[in-house]
Amino acid sequence: MSDAVNKAAVTFDFSNTVSIVTGSGGGIGQAYVEAIAKAGGSVIVADIDTERAEGVAEGIRSNGGDALALPVDVASPESAAEMAAATIEHFGGIDYLVNNAAIFGGMKLDALLTVDWEYLERFLAVNTLGALNCTRAVFRSMRKRGGGAIVNQSSTAAYLYAGFYGLAKAGVNSLTQQLAHELGGQKIRVNAIAPGPTDTQASRTVVPEEFMTPIINGLALKRMGTPDDLVGLCLFLLSDQASWITGHVFNADGGQVFRA
Repeated sequence: MSDAVNKAAVTFDFSNTVSIVTGSGGGIGQAYVEAIAKAGGSVIVADIDTERAEGVAEGIRSNGGDALALPVDVASPESAAEMAAATIEHFGGIDYLVNNAAIFGGMKLDALLTVDWEYLERFLAVNTLGALNCTRAVFRSMRKRGGGAIVNQSSTAAYLYAGFYGLAKAGVNSLTQQLAHELGGQKIRVNAIAPGPTDTQASRTVVPEEFMTPIINGLALKRMGTPDDLVGLCLFLLSDQASWITGHVFNADGGQVFRA
């Protein structure tokens, strides 16, 4: 666990809360779930890769945290429902959800006009509708506990030419706004984080260095982001300190995208 995660966690208190973070078997999701646990929250490390999820959960437990690893395929409503049911059975309810799971590492690079249709359907089922599946699975438990908060993982790709990846993340942005209105009356807030170029193992497999260099040079802050750069924002949006903030997409991108 990094020093940045530790510093972000001490600002917030998630004691007596239960959070699910999907896609948290590594990368940005792992940073999120470790920070929530460090801040005192009980966490579900949810991932389609059960071995990686259990490794992260074991690391949290070895540091004194309370974590359970659960398998989930967010593209499947049934799998999302099983994840929620197992969380409620183990921890008694759900307060927070971070919809981080996505197909990114090893992603095909192709155009919307030529990408294999079955691949595109699976891609959108995970990267866009996965957030909806998980939200539908957990919101009743949040409502029963008096409300909660959801953070969706978007990307600055939603505002740039990025093919079907940009399409999927633009869908996440719209989903965030729509769900904020549907769930606001139940005291459930929904926001999103849109990272810019972030240094993870997955990004290193997708974007060659010769393409990444000019992207970084175009940022206001001339470096790639790291998962640690996103942790504080995620914790803030989940916390009661953001109690009057919903329906927004927050860029954490080194100044990549400017929106008037």
